[in-house]
Amino acid sequence: QVSGQNQLAQACRLTVQDGWMAPYRVVGPASITAWFLQYSVMGFVFQMCDEALSSSLGVTRMPYGPQLMEAPQHTPHHHIHHTNNNNEAPVDPSLTAKTHFKNIMAPVLAGSIESVVANRAEVQRYYGRQSFAVMESRLTWNALRKACGPAFGANASRNCIMSATSFVYTPTLYRNWFPQESKNPTSLFWFGLGMNVFVGNTVAITQQALWGRALDHAMVTNGGVTTYRDINYRQVIQEGLKKEGVAAFYTLPKWSTRVLMNAPVQGTLPWFYNEILPIAEPALLDWVRAVYVAAGQAADLEVEAVQQSIEQIKEMDQTVMTSLVTTAEEKP
Repeated sequence: QVSGQNQLAQACRLTVQDGWMAPYRVVGPASITAWFLQYSVMGFVFQMCDEALSSSLGVTRMPYGPQLMEAPQHTPHHHIHHTNNNNEAPVDPSLTAKTHFKNIMAPVLAGSIESVVANRAEVQRYYGRQSFAVMESRLTWNALRKACGPAFGANASRNCIMSATSFVYTPTLYRNWFPQESKNPTSLFWFGLGMNVFVGNTVAITQQALWGRALDHAMVTNGGVTTYRDINYRQVIQEGLKKEGVAAFYTLPKWSTRVLMNAPVQGTLPWFYNEILPIAEPALLDWVRAVYVAAGQAADLEVEAVQQSIEQIKEMDQTVMTSLVTTAEEKP
C-alpha cells in the first residue's frame, strides 16, 4: 500500500525491491488454483446464484445471451395487482421488490463465493508466502476465518461490486437502454468494457485500497519486531481519511493500475458471457444430459443386478430350509 506523491513509481519500486523475480516468488499453488477458478467459473457461479434465487422468489432471471439483443422490457413482471391511469404497463409491487432483492443478492453471493476461493491466495501474494504462514501460526483463527483469510470483508465487497457490474448492471442497461438499432456483439463488447472501467472499477478501487490498508493494519513491523492483530475496519478507515483524506482510497494511479489489471479480463466478460459462452452451451448441456442418462441407466442395471442376487439368495435359503426339513422328517 503506497501513499503520498508518485504512487505509481513507489509501487513499482516496492514490487521489485527484492529482485525482478520477486513478484513471481510469491505465487504459489493457491494463487494458480484461485486464478483458474476465478476466471473459468465466475459466470457459472453467478448463474447458479441467479437461478437459485429466481426460482425461490418466483421472479425472472437476468437477461442472458440472445436476450440482450431483444427489444427493451422495462416492466417484465407478469403478476398484476394494480394498474395506473396513464395507460402504462401494470406493476406488481411485491414482485418488483423481490426482483430488486434478487438482483442485489445474486452478485453478493457470487462475489462472496469468489472471495472464499481467491482472498487467501491474494493475501499470500501481498504478504509473501513465508510471512503469511508465520501470521497464520500466530493468530488464533478458527477454520472458517483461516479458509477465508484476513481482510475478507473488503475483498468480498470489491468482488460483489464487480460481479454486479458484469452480470447485473451491464446486461440490464444494455438490454433496456442501449439503442436497439445499434445492438450487436461489437457494441456489447465496448459497452461492457466501458462499464467495467468507468463504473465498476471506479467504485471497486475504494474497496481494493481498503483491503490493502486493512492488511497493513493486521501486520505491523516496528523496530524489527512484527506484531499481528485482528482488523478493525472503522479504525483503518478513520486513520486513512485522517492522514490522506479521500486520496487514501481513491487516486488516479490507484484507479489506472486497477483498470490495467482487471479490465482486459473482467471488462470483456459480459461480451464473452453473453456472446461466446452460449455458442458451446447447447453441446455442453447435451453432453451433461447424455452422461446423466447413462449414469441413470447404469444405476438401474446395478439395482436390477442386486435385486436378482437377493432373489437368488432367497431361493437358495428356501432350498436349504426345505432340504433340512426333509432330512429331519426322514430320521426315525
